Amino acid sequence: MNYHIAVIEDDPNIQNIVSAFLKKEGYHVSIMDSAEKGLKLWKSNPPDMWIVDIMLPGMDGYEFCKVIRNESDVPIIIVSAKDEEIDKILGLELGGDDYLTKPFSPRELMARVKRVFKRYRPEGKEQIKNNEQVVVEQLVIDKSDRLVFWAEEEQDVTTKEFDMLLLFAENVNRAFSREELLVRIWGDDYFGSDRAVDDLVKRLRKKIKDLPLETVWGFGYRLRDKED
Repeated sequence: MNYHIAVIEDDPNIQNIVSAFLKKEGYHVSIMDSAEKGLKLWKSNPPDMWIVDIMLPGMDGYEFCKVIRNESDVPIIIVSAKDEEIDKILGLELGGDDYLTKPFSPRELMARVKRVFKRYRPEGKEQIKNNEQVVVEQLVIDKSDRLVFWAEEEQDVTTKEFDMLLLFAENVNRAFSREELLVRIWGDDYFGSDRAVDDLVKRLRKKIKDLPLETVWGFGYRLRDKED
């Protein structure tokens, strides 16, 4: 698939180098020099991945990541001259999937792009039969088409919201710790706090108000089947 990658970077030299390497790998590339232009692209032609600099004129990369992550789980790779651990933690907690410090090797960036895409769109897995569903009370999950229904109404969920719901539904009544959920949903190379789990659960509860997603105090969460 010819993925569309958007790069927000205000340095023309880095723009040219990153664009050339991405195109060589077969990606469709959009280059912008500000977060504001990125938001316009997000509304008109949303990409499959963002590569975002932190230090930008106007809205900075942190704020841009926060805006995008409130709406979607589209992959985001952050690049920045800031190399302090606190900067990396902040970037990842705001929704970045990876953090690359300047100066960086374009080949390293390409490797990270491929790794993040592989995490979000794993290849080589056995195809799931059409219409295979998981049902828990009023929750119906169509695994083949990645659709979620509650009380027969389709729900608008992001990639990670879907993955978490499916994990809970396939392991109904089982309690998952926050640490295990981080590994199962974000991957074992995720670098950030378990607050990401709480935020994702909060979003699911807000979208599906009667979802029987329970807090296991001091541990984590579980999806309860009251009829079981």
